[in-house]
Formats: sequence, structure tokens, C-alpha cells
Amino acid sequence: MVLGHATGGVGAHVDTLVMGLRRLGHDVQVVTAESTARTFGWADAHRLWPVHAGARAPRGLVDWHRVMRLAGTVDVVHAHGHQAAVVAAVAVARARPRPRLVVSLHNDLPPTPSSPAARGQAAVSRRLLGWCLRRADLVTGASSDLVDLAVSLGARRAEPALVPSAAVPQLLRADRLAPDERESLLAGAGLPTDRPLVLTVSRIAPQKDLPTLVRAARLSRVPATWAVVGDGDERLRAHLEHEADGIRPLEGGDPVVRFVGARPDVQNWLRAADVFVLTSRWEARALVVQEAMAAGLPVVVTRSGGLPGLVGDAGSLVAVGDPSIVASEVDRLLGDPDARARTGAAARAVAARWPTVDDETRRWVDRYATDTLGMT
Repeated sequence: MVLGHATGGVGAHVDTLVMGLRRLGHDVQVVTAESTARTFGWADAHRLWPVHAGARAPRGLVDWHRVMRLAGTVDVVHAHGHQAAVVAAVAVARARPRPRLVVSLHNDLPPTPSSPAARGQAAVSRRLLGWCLRRADLVTGASSDLVDLAVSLGARRAEPALVPSAAVPQLLRADRLAPDERESLLAGAGLPTDRPLVLTVSRIAPQKDLPTLVRAARLSRVPATWAVVGDGDERLRAHLEHEADGIRPLEGGDPVVRFVGARPDVQNWLRAADVFVLTSRWEARALVVQEAMAAGLPVVVTRSGGLPGLVGDAGSLVAVGDPSIVASEVDRLLGDPDARARTGAAARAVAARWPTVDDETRRWVDRYATDTLGMT
């Protein structure tokens, strides 16, 4: 497994896949960055992520050679993400004997920049990714648009590969938090306990378009607390908190939008919430949306990437960057308990039909061992 810097869903997916493969008796080596190994507790990971040229260039060169040598000792090199694809493709090209190369795309390419210089750099990155995908024995995409991207860049074989959340089975079995537990959870985070809870679980990053969430809360007419669980860009968080501080209920009191930081008990937050919202500019099959649906929450998410295929008719799909429609959908659900219950039950029924992590791990074993990869 090859993975660069990761703190969220991609790293969690690799973690569950590695553990699942090892439980099935396979030998899995992980090449990653020091920060990623620490985040996911991979004590035996090879911390060989190449560095940029400069003062540490010699170490970068040593790491490249060690990755290449390691690639020559395995049957399959599986890269996750654009940068990892480059590292893996170069390593596989130089490795002897040559292992098979699998690339999994989890994110879209960044939007086209406005400046000529940046556009030129983006074009070079796109051509480099295409070079990697054309050399892969298999390319998978976490959503159908990523499969289409792989094909457009010249992948010889591309197919979708689900990225399931390991938390879904437990959430399917769990009930909503009891009133006293909910009160304790919210009060412990300094939130009001007498309002509905509109929940977002998200990194604080530009891709998540949290300014649209804050504007939606400003437009909402149903008294509620909009809580954001997650950390990330501190400067962006400070800006968002400044904007949110001016949004207070008519009767005064605490701000409507609260950023409560990363929490170890995300499942309890999902069980305490009334509506789940995600305003991202793009997502594949977001793990947290899977978890919200499994918890029986009505979801309001953007019509982007793999979210329409994930949610289908069991939730509200809204246009990217439109706070008015987000506010309207949240108000509709908060104002109609029956509709909220029906939508949440429909979401949970859809989640119950998804393949599990173990199902997908076995599917990956099949992919690794197919004739196409030359291993049977």
C-alpha cells in the first residue's frame, strides 16, 4: 500500500483494508508519510514518503531507492491518491521483478486555476497522472466520475470500487441517544440542549465549502444549533467563527453555528442530531454521509461527485454553493417530524443494503488475484 499525507477518509479506508487483508492471512507492507503513520497507528509502516528537492534532497533520493527496492519484493503495489500514484508508478517501472500496479482514485482533480502559470502547472500534473494511469494494471474510482476521469486519462482498465465505512454496521444497530445522554453530550460541548441539532462532520478545508453552511444557518428560520465537528485549517476556522458569531437566535443567547472541533465520539453526535448537512464542493462516497444514513438521519448534501449515487432518493440533494436551498431543506425537515422520520428510515434502509468492509476486502483479494493482474 502506498499513501501520502492523509488524516481523513482515505487514510481510514486504507487502515481498514490493511487490517482486513492481514486478517485473511496476506502480507501487507505500507509505505507512507510519518504524519500518516502516526495518525493511524501504523507502527510497522515504512516511513519513506519522498521529500521535495532542497536541503533534504539526499534523504529524498534515498527514500525513492528504498521504495523501488521494496516494490521488487511484493506481488502488487496499490497506490491511493494522485501523489501516491506517481510514487508507485515510478517505483514499479524501476522494480525488478516488476509487481502489478493498482491505483485507486479517491478525489477529483483540483479546479482549473485562473492564472496562466498555474494552468500550465495543472496541465503538467494532469499529464503526469495520465502517464501513471496508463501504466497501471487496474485503476479504481471511489465514484463513477472518477472512473470516467481515469478513462479520459488513458487508463487501460478502470472500474468503481466502493469505500465503505467500518462504522456503518454498529450505527445500523444503534438507537438514538437517550434524552439524558443527548443533554450530557451537548452540554459537555457548551451547546444549548433545548434546540434541534443540525450536524456537520467535516474537515475545515476549502473543499468542504463551510462558508455556504454558515450562510445557510443565517437564512434558516427554524431555531436550531448548527454544529460542525472536525478540525483543520485554523485560519479558515477563525474566519468562519467570526462570521458565525453574528448569527444568533431572535431571543439572543449562544450563536446558532458552533465549531466544536474534532471529537472521538462522532457516532454519539450522529445519534444525537436531527438533520445532517454536508455542503462540500465535491465528495466521492463520503464516509460520514454513509454513517449519517446508517444512524437514521435525514441528510442534506450537495449534488456532487458520488453523493447522488450514494444517497439516491433517500435524502435531499442540493446545488453546490446555494445556501438558500440548504436552509430551505433543513427548515422543511425540522418543521415536519413525520417527514424527518420517514427520510431517516429510508436512509437507514439504503445503508443496510450496502456491502460491508469485509465484503469489500474480499472483493479486493479477487481483484488482486484476477487473470488481468496476471496472478492466477
